[in-house]
Amino acid sequence: MRRRINWGVEVIPASFEYLRADSVDVAIAALTEHGDEAKLLAGGHSLLPLMKLRLAAPSVLVDVGRLDDLRYINDAGDHIAIGALTRHRDLEISTLLASAAPLLSHAAGHVGDPQVRHRGTLGGSLAHADPASDLPAVILAMGGTLVATGPNGSREIAASEFFTGFLESALAPDELLTEIRIPKLDAQGWSFQKFNRRAQDWAIVGVATVRANGSTGVALVNMGSTPLLATAVMDAVKSGATAADAAALANEGTEAQSDINASSEYREHLARVLVRRSLEESGLA
Repeated sequence: MRRRINWGVEVIPASFEYLRADSVDVAIAALTEHGDEAKLLAGGHSLLPLMKLRLAAPSVLVDVGRLDDLRYINDAGDHIAIGALTRHRDLEISTLLASAAPLLSHAAGHVGDPQVRHRGTLGGSLAHADPASDLPAVILAMGGTLVATGPNGSREIAASEFFTGFLESALAPDELLTEIRIPKLDAQGWSFQKFNRRAQDWAIVGVATVRANGSTGVALVNMGSTPLLATAVMDAVKSGATAADAAALANEGTEAQSDINASSEYREHLARVLVRRSLEESGLA
């Protein structure tokens, strides 16, 4: 279904063509045809505010929100397979995630407010690649893998290679994020720490920590242009450092920015405090 929408005034979206995709193939065909001029719409909580402020002005909006075949949480043996259109609320209440990957389930329950959690999608959050978003850092800490599907088939992208810059990812213009795969955590330690001014606000700083398959992952929210692995902390934990000593390295390799919410120095301080709390809570150091 196509129609032309022109709101005609400032501070709301510029004119664009709307296409509702009824299959993954239709969505990919639209992306292939229109290239960088097309944007995918899922829950809309990331893209629509940018469009209203004219910070994004796609000429074609491809709505994939009704592709129910991309909404699932399945046990796939050694990992959990999650459809890209699975909503945050579905992650939060999943009994499978609660037992096999509780970090993701817990963190999803702290995203925004109930309205955001009932409409926002995991794939949308990851593809938007906002370093201030919670779930990209969670997937990064867990060592997740993202599946991108395009006109030439599907390919797997490690979470550590997916986020390439501010609001930029490794997705090609004609690719759709279709699945996220995360390892099962069983009963191993994990923690999610987040500091914000109000419960529904973006994190000023956040930390996701987890031990899976004998290794520790620590990822930072809002400490650079992308979600970041705290590699210095991870190396210190591996060498047997205490939580305090490992957390002292939390700001190494980061690029914390100053804004109306916090100075870069304050963010670095928060990172050290929250990493220590996460390591102590998870029992990893």
